[in-house]
Amino acid sequence: MNSEAITRTWRDRFGWNILWLSVLLLVLVLVNLFTGSVKIPIREAADILFFNGEDHTIWKNILLKSRMPQAFTALIAGAALAVSGLQMQTLFRNPLAGPSVLGISSGASLGVALVVLLFKGISGYSLSDTGFFGNIGIAAAAFGGAMGILSIIMIASRVVTSNTVLLIIGIMMGYAGSSLVGILKFYSDQADLKNYVIWGLGSFSNVTSGELPYLVLVMLAIIIISLFFTKQMNLYLLGERYAQNLGVNIRGVRTILILLSGLLVAITTAYTGPIAFLGLAVPHIGRNIFVTSDHRMLLPYVIFLGAIIALLCNLAARLPGFEGAIPINTITSIIGAPIVIWVIIKQRSSL
Repeated sequence: MNSEAITRTWRDRFGWNILWLSVLLLVLVLVNLFTGSVKIPIREAADILFFNGEDHTIWKNILLKSRMPQAFTALIAGAALAVSGLQMQTLFRNPLAGPSVLGISSGASLGVALVVLLFKGISGYSLSDTGFFGNIGIAAAAFGGAMGILSIIMIASRVVTSNTVLLIIGIMMGYAGSSLVGILKFYSDQADLKNYVIWGLGSFSNVTSGELPYLVLVMLAIIIISLFFTKQMNLYLLGERYAQNLGVNIRGVRTILILLSGLLVAITTAYTGPIAFLGLAVPHIGRNIFVTSDHRMLLPYVIFLGAIIALLCNLAARLPGFEGAIPINTITSIIGAPIVIWVIIKQRSSL
């Protein structure tokens, strides 16, 4: 088989895979819109979505102001965390690396802890009592904390040449952030501590319909930029020296990948809380379903799979019979933990 035939086969297989992933994604978005604790007939739901449905005000508010932002937040957050996880696993050539490996999620948690757990001591009342402005404050605190840690990691990446040392610095930053959060928890008010714990369990329902377009546009822009570095990520798998000999600017690419991954994690955590296991598990699911490590195919697959699995988790958290919605992290942990155990066993058996 000549090179042209191989390329055509590669493109055909990639195209069919993207097609069925797109169909599955669309179906899951619609199921997320039509399913919930409040039963809305499909015909009326379709009327609201496509023809405005002015006669169904309550159902319209549920669909357009609750379920739709939640579904699209799950979609974009799942895709973002999956991309970030793949970037970290490739950069550090470590199958157990994930979006939180550099301590950025811990930075977001520390930012929220500083605001939520200290706010009452400074102002005299709980941040949760401020409603909408409290939600903005929490998102801003999470983003600020995450960007603070990311800035430190970016500075370290310009000084440290070894990826292993950089990984250790990130892990230590995470431990330091968790320790400070523990101190704040010990001295915090019980009501504020409960609010912080609930935030830490993760949720796709914190984004409003007004915030959603901006979130989607920013995240899509970062994900699209990530697609331009698939060639460099492929060369990274062969080793830094080999990649450098082929003309890859190792330090520059590393800086860009850390920045892109860090921004994806920072923005996602700011709006959803720290979502466990998605970024770690989805790249392994993609490698095993499609049997490839070529990032030209794997990265698009991972984007779709991250969105699909996040929508499945969101659907499971809101199944009829539950009071409201159970925390997302309880669902993602059920999916992710067995995959991590399998990866560890597989790595041991290959040694």
